Amino acid sequence: MLLLIFQQCMKILTLPIHVLAYFGLWDPICKKTFPFFMKKLSKDYNARMHKEKETLFKNLRDFADDSGKLHLLEIGVGTGTNFQFYPPNSRVTCVDYNPNFQNLLLESMAQNTHLQFENFVVGSAENISSVPDGSVDVVVCTLLLCSVNNTQAVLKEVLRVLRPGGAFYFMEHVAADRSTWTYFWQQVCNPTWKYVGDGCSLLRETWKDLENAGFSKLNLQHIIGPLFISLVRPHIYGYGVK
Repeated sequence: MLLLIFQQCMKILTLPIHVLAYFGLWDPICKKTFPFFMKKLSKDYNARMHKEKETLFKNLRDFADDSGKLHLLEIGVGTGTNFQFYPPNSRVTCVDYNPNFQNLLLESMAQNTHLQFENFVVGSAENISSVPDGSVDVVVCTLLLCSVNNTQAVLKEVLRVLRPGGAFYFMEHVAADRSTWTYFWQQVCNPTWKYVGDGCSLLRETWKDLENAGFSKLNLQHIIGPLFISLVRPHIYGYGVK
């Protein structure tokens, strides 16, 4: 009962968003403004999570091909805030469902001349059919699985495009422990958060999908990120090997 009361209060406080969403007007607005919001937010996120990202990506070179080059696919690439962590001369293919990220992504590409950018594909993470089977060494996604429609479908695509022995790197905010007040407030805010965050959910228990995806090896850690917003502090990060 308390949860429902707080959820209704939150909806009342954010009523204009819910009205616009009801009439189908919010999504076009969000799609256009979200990239600029993410550009600012991602800078702060990278600063606060820099150590964790360095730890996550430190062994990317281990999955390079015999020539020493790394063919990397990033899905949900956004503004390209992960580029700085990739090894020099990596060949990078980018996928994002929102075409409005393209101009900001081009800026980031121009600033990261240590990489070789091959393509930018507009498409959903659940269907990246333009990428051939077993064609990439590494797939990366950060802060993506919270907003996809079908996490299992995304991971199936990841395993399809990875070569045998390739790796999937991830960093995601997730649901807090269900016994905590953080989880309570995640539930309160989630109905509105999904609109503000362009489909983002605060309640995803993504580690369960990763554990059941079929990776031959899964290195997964739970952490509390040093972030300003407590609702998104619970995180998982790591990598799975095909």
